[in-house]
Amino acid sequence: MTLVAFDFDGTLSDSEMTVLLGERVDSADEMAAITERAMNDELAYAESLRQRVALLEGLALREAAVALEHVVLREGAADLLRALNEAGHTTAILTGGFQRGVERALEWEGVSVDAIVSNRLDDDGEVLTGEVEGPLVDGTKDDALTDLAAAHGVDVGETVAVGDGANDLPMLAVAGLAVGFRPKPAVEPECDEVVEDFDELRALFGREGLL
Repeated sequence: MTLVAFDFDGTLSDSEMTVLLGERVDSADEMAAITERAMNDELAYAESLRQRVALLEGLALREAAVALEHVVLREGAADLLRALNEAGHTTAILTGGFQRGVERALEWEGVSVDAIVSNRLDDDGEVLTGEVEGPLVDGTKDDALTDLAAAHGVDVGETVAVGDGANDLPMLAVAGLAVGFRPKPAVEPECDEVVEDFDELRALFGREGLL
């Protein structure tokens, strides 16, 4: 058995949480442009995240909650997570996105993972402050994957990582199997395998003996 770690936005989900939130403050296009630069490794991820979240300052918590209700998993993602869980693997989501959006998408599909490492939007009880905190603001996914592997008694070199953007590069570099899910141009050369959908990913996991 091993640890299989997924990115969320752009991988398990085709939703982009900051863009969904940005639509509530008429900043979706600016959000998307900043995100694209970060995912192509043209802008440091931590700086891009802070820039995007700053645009959300003043957004009412009720409006943020409505936006995150639109976060959904890609077709086939829930079934693959269930299959990995049933096969006895440890499943994890490592995302610079936000815990509530991840949890909502999993709840909607009735599926769970063993661990979620994510960030949190700061608020004053009524509105967002424009600040973000969490282990994956300045922290990187290689450290998160290494810590999770150690906690579950798995050698990090035996883990599997699946991601699409530049902030996934650290975990892809340390995982035993690095899978690009529709990876950005800067990411694809660092992947052992590349897939376009969850049917292909499931087939790959079958060939690798995971399922």
